[in-house]
Amino acid sequence: MIPITSQKTTHFFLCSISFAKTHQIEPFSGFGKLGVVVIMEGNGNESHGVELIVTQVGDPIVVQPSEETEKGFYFLSNLDQNIAVIVRTIYCFKSEGKGNETAVEVIRDALSRVLVYYYPAAGRLAISPEGKLIVNCSGDGVVFVEAEANCAIEDIGDNTRPDPVTLGKLVYDTPGAQSILEIPPVVVQVTKFKCGGFVLGLGMNHCLFDGIAAMEFVKSWSEIARGSPPQLPPFLDRTILAARNPPIVDFHHHEFAEIEDISDSSDFYKEQMSYRSFCFSPDDLHRLKIEATADNDSEISTFTTFEALSAFVWRARTKSLKMKPDQKTKLLFAVDGRSRFDPPLPEGYSGNGIVLTNSICLAGDQVSNPLSFTVKLVHEAVKYVTDGYMRSAIDYFEATRARPSLAATLLITTWSKLQFHAHDFGWGEPVMSGPVALPEKEVILFLSHGKQRKSVNVLLGLPVSAMNTFEELMNEI
Repeated sequence: MIPITSQKTTHFFLCSISFAKTHQIEPFSGFGKLGVVVIMEGNGNESHGVELIVTQVGDPIVVQPSEETEKGFYFLSNLDQNIAVIVRTIYCFKSEGKGNETAVEVIRDALSRVLVYYYPAAGRLAISPEGKLIVNCSGDGVVFVEAEANCAIEDIGDNTRPDPVTLGKLVYDTPGAQSILEIPPVVVQVTKFKCGGFVLGLGMNHCLFDGIAAMEFVKSWSEIARGSPPQLPPFLDRTILAARNPPIVDFHHHEFAEIEDISDSSDFYKEQMSYRSFCFSPDDLHRLKIEATADNDSEISTFTTFEALSAFVWRARTKSLKMKPDQKTKLLFAVDGRSRFDPPLPEGYSGNGIVLTNSICLAGDQVSNPLSFTVKLVHEAVKYVTDGYMRSAIDYFEATRARPSLAATLLITTWSKLQFHAHDFGWGEPVMSGPVALPEKEVILFLSHGKQRKSVNVLLGLPVSAMNTFEELMNEI
């Protein structure tokens, strides 16, 4: 094993890892890391002048369930198949009366115990004979890394916008992985800061958890850390969302449609990317809803804040990318289907219960009409999601193995109702929490903001010139 050298002389370093089995915790066969980044604002060109150095302590290990768990292959539904991407999030903890001396031990031990309930998270992804993702419940364990930072949590700055360069150092990145199969479904990094606080960084494969299921997993984990059993044990049987035999596709599924990019929007993305977070206060959201109903159309009298905000940012992005009038543009967004299935999914369902719905229109029609035009499209897309539509979507994938196309597309995912703040491992609720990065350039994320969680942060990345236009449109609210 190569020792980690002094952080005074080494900025980026990879070390090999030895492999030796112990009780429930084993070294992980991967690579360690030592990262140095400069904390940035804006588009990543301006510096706070604070250098964040994250140093790995010891070797990565794997944390196994504290008790023997079920082995074998674990079924993933077709709703799990389409979103096998790693979602990286951080939770920042700082208690006035409690330091971080025991943070690693408490979180690691609670993880070992929560994996008894969520044992698929301790497995590894594999491919079934049918060519679909499954989980090999081998009990190999969750990769766990301890690290230290050279500064206070406050020095991280504003984490309300994606920052894969800076915040990415707080989530372990499996090096050398050539495919999603080589990345463990869950990886954990605990980074202790000089101020006595610490950051819990998670990398979780979306095929294992959607946002709601992920929050329930972390909540159960935190409850165990505080000495209590999980209040809501997971419902693990995903075969309740298995495709029908034979598949029955009785809806059009334009979410999978490939749209020709006649506007050459891809040329924009050759520019430097700019990442921004725009905060919509309750007053901003109220003004949006008034604007969206300016034509007094009774058809959209019951539309939601999400529909108004989604319509607004979709329209603004279309303008910012200067799409041609005859360019088709598609909106994709996820709807939680848990209560929409018949019967509803069981409480604590631990897989993906979200279904993609869509709307397509011409860019020229969108930008030349009032906001209410786009709101109607979003509203109808939400209404479309019924039990029949969702079962048809599951069967469509079974029959075609198609993936949703992102050409000329905006994908909105909303985390505004997820309880990121409600996770207390013994140090109180997180002082900050949120995503590290956006998974694709076509994605916009909605995240709740403020103590009352009534404001919404809109997180996105755009080429610099397009972002300048988008920002101007945001200021018109």
